[in-house]
Amino acid sequence: MSKNKIPYSFISIEGNIGSGKTSLVDLLSEELGGKKIMESFADNPFLPLFYQDPDRYAFTVELFFMTERYKQLQNDLTEPDLFNEYIISDFVFIKSLLFARKNLEDEEYKLFQMLFSVMSKNFRNPDLLVYLHREPSVLLENIKTRNRPYEQEIEAEYLLRIQNSYFEYLRNIVSYPVLILDLKQMDFVSNEQNYETIKFLISKDYNPGVHRISLSL
Repeated sequence: MSKNKIPYSFISIEGNIGSGKTSLVDLLSEELGGKKIMESFADNPFLPLFYQDPDRYAFTVELFFMTERYKQLQNDLTEPDLFNEYIISDFVFIKSLLFARKNLEDEEYKLFQMLFSVMSKNFRNPDLLVYLHREPSVLLENIKTRNRPYEQEIEAEYLLRIQNSYFEYLRNIVSYPVLILDLKQMDFVSNEQNYETIKFLISKDYNPGVHRISLSL
């Protein structure tokens, strides 16, 4: 990392289901030695039920996720960290609202939005938000490969709705830099050169607003 020191102390890696955000956080935090904040999605007991019956369990699953994200960020962001130069997270808190917007009925969403607005006041924005973009067809391949049973019923239409929700939000960010990386089928876990390319792009100094880069194999 000495060649390309990352100029951001708080980095959030985001992306759709199966995009590889958690893998990238693992790689970066291992190399940087920074604190990582990982979403504990596997601890949500309502998630398998949601994929089986979305209408019934949507509000419950989203409320649980938001509460868990709040607790994680509350623990890791509100207290000064004297031992880690970097904090790297595999989610941003606004994710709770983006998924809720696509999964909840209007009245449920209004209530959820009220709760979110109160909770979100406690957290600062990341210094850099990196969004890993892959087409739904690639995401479905990744989801199938990692073989989490409760994810196997996810359809391309659902992934597309989530993707559109992200893009609607990201394009309006002007207060801090957003880096959208179109990864296509790029494998940065097994291919070190691909990882080095992504790391180099993250190490660049960006102005506030959206920056989109398409990477080809």
